Amino acid sequence: MFGQRIRELWTEQLGRRLDILVAGCGGGHVLETDRIETRVTGIDEDLPELRAAMERRTDLDARFLGDLRDAPLLPRTFDVVHAPFLLERVHHAELVLDRLVNALRPGGLLLVRMRDRASAYGFCDRFLPSWPRRLLWPRFAPPGAVGPLPAVYEQVASREGIHSYCLMRGLMIAEDYSATSGPALRGPHARLARFTCHLVAKLSGDRLSTAGDEITLVIRKPQNHFARLI
Repeated sequence: MFGQRIRELWTEQLGRRLDILVAGCGGGHVLETDRIETRVTGIDEDLPELRAAMERRTDLDARFLGDLRDAPLLPRTFDVVHAPFLLERVHHAELVLDRLVNALRPGGLLLVRMRDRASAYGFCDRFLPSWPRRLLWPRFAPPGAVGPLPAVYEQVASREGIHSYCLMRGLMIAEDYSATSGPALRGPHARLARFTCHLVAKLSGDRLSTAGDEITLVIRKPQNHFARLI
């Protein structure tokens, strides 16, 4: 779906090169940009797991590892910002988002995938202490998954939180989807992981959902110069 939206933007731009920023590139999520001229820049936190995954990538023209609040991002530099499963694992997520939006050109696309803190899976992920997460990761994660990564889950890592953020920043949410994609739900012990999520949901009085643990958003920065710009 993201690849299709990028192709549509490329057509709108009359086929000129698109500058793409992948914020959270260490997770290994690659955009489909076949037959489109692009220049892809990757940024992520400097963690051993992410550093190793970034070094294996061959689709990046430039890369940066470090504190995302200090990443060298110039205003209005990118046509597309892709943030795959980044917001739930970083501190000061709204500040990081502000920097990403600031780097986006007017009319550009912010493509977000994130784990929902209000889901049963997100609840288990953020409340499980770090040492059992490291112990269980090799047993529950599917082959090739990068991790375990930090589980911060600030308020913006939820549907209500991201909608409020976009409203305050004058951003337009063009598409909003739910999906199920948690690593443990796709690993060798997926049945046990699903059972645990259903149990957590039941104990919460169904306030924590099992219908989907992922939020996927297509967000557009307005062209109108009267709209609020960061």
